[in-house]
Amino acid sequence: MASLDEIKAARLAKLKILRDKGINPYPISARCDASLKEAVESFEKLIKKKDLHLAGRVMALRGQGGLMFADLYDGTGKFQVLLKKDELESGAFSLWGDTVDIGDFVEVSGTLFLTKRTEKTMQVKMWRMLAKSLRPLPEKWHGLTDTEERFRRRYLDMLMNEEVRNRFVLRSRVLSVLRALLDKAGFMEVETSVLQRLAGGANAEPFKTHHKALDIDLYLRIAPELDLKKLLIGGYPKIYEIGRSFRNEGIDVTHNPEFTTIEWYEAYSDAEKQRAFIEKVFRALVSEVKGGETLSCYGNDVDFGKPFAAFSYAEALQRYALIPHPEKATREELALKAAQLGVTVAPTDSAEKIMDSVFKKVVRPKLIQPTYVISYPARMIPLAKQDEANPALVDAFQFYAGGMELVKAFSELNDPEEQSRRFNVEESNRKEGDKEAQPNDAEFVEALEYGMPPAGGVGMGIERLVMLLANVKNIREVIMFPTLRSKNSD
Repeated sequence: MASLDEIKAARLAKLKILRDKGINPYPISARCDASLKEAVESFEKLIKKKDLHLAGRVMALRGQGGLMFADLYDGTGKFQVLLKKDELESGAFSLWGDTVDIGDFVEVSGTLFLTKRTEKTMQVKMWRMLAKSLRPLPEKWHGLTDTEERFRRRYLDMLMNEEVRNRFVLRSRVLSVLRALLDKAGFMEVETSVLQRLAGGANAEPFKTHHKALDIDLYLRIAPELDLKKLLIGGYPKIYEIGRSFRNEGIDVTHNPEFTTIEWYEAYSDAEKQRAFIEKVFRALVSEVKGGETLSCYGNDVDFGKPFAAFSYAEALQRYALIPHPEKATREELALKAAQLGVTVAPTDSAEKIMDSVFKKVVRPKLIQPTYVISYPARMIPLAKQDEANPALVDAFQFYAGGMELVKAFSELNDPEEQSRRFNVEESNRKEGDKEAQPNDAEFVEALEYGMPPAGGVGMGIERLVMLLANVKNIREVIMFPTLRSKNSD
């Protein structure tokens, strides 16, 4: 097998042939009368044209003597073309043979016909190079031999793997459907800042940078929540944002430092109303994207047609982690239980953080069918409103399906004094070493002092949602260009 250097040298020689003949191998424009998908679907109409122009990438070459076939691909579909030596302008047939490789982009013109095997085909009268490729596609060279290389050269992964390509079509479809559902429900799409003075709205470690002109430190947002709540204060009753957030955390099968969320907030609503709305959203989403009520994923059939289950956070820990009374357990008791379950505990971890680690390791994988986990300890969610019947809890829930957390939502805290108190607790945790504790955001508290209506807020991770719908277990499979270690790293 020829080495990559040898293959590239051969292709550079073909490039020189084109240039020596005065042919621009990278012209500015191309003529294309129809996509290749349209050429297939509108074949009976287009067959009447005597001078049809098509364009695409050469994905296969075959033939001998005075006949050569090629398969073109343009992102919409594939189409076969035929070159006959006697039917082309002088030199055009031999130039094709001397210069065209799999991977090149070409423009062809001619007429359509059906072969004896009834294959839809174009007989080429003229052709033109649109972009000469200098490297071979993976099927002709060992260019994608491992998973890491697939992610690193995602453009090749998409080109050569239809399943991967369709996965990102699915992702696009999911976003379109979510937008349509929220728009129909009267929500307005907004955009808020990604560079922030304080990184709040979630418990996570941020990425830090510095702005030279203003001489201030800034952070990439970990969540858009606080800015969106300011818009509720500003008089917008129903808003949503689809956008990027960034968290300086570890990478695993469900976490990437850069990810996409959709968050929406509705004035005069609460967690219970949002649970009912989410049920409608998920049923409509699964129906629109997958054409039914049941998903087959991770070896299970997940049924979105039935009413979603619901139980409390404490009940979940009792049922699956066998912690008798989680709400009464001391930090030491929880740390001992975590050790028994193989959960790592840091010296600075609070009781709530230990419970959360146990939940993620033991409980979450068992939540296969659509399930709401409700009534969380107040210290776990510092931006949620306390339960009026039990102030030790907050009126919050998380939604799970397929063993993954998909949604986090709650009745939004709008009491400025209580919010200030909780920020102070978070600040104390930060000083004790918790890098994920939220900063004390005095500007947000000030905004709350002008008055924010009672509201229900929802946050949903797009990647995990697409993972579920696409039946894949690694978040990098649904991110076009995931964050990777440097190729030269040890």
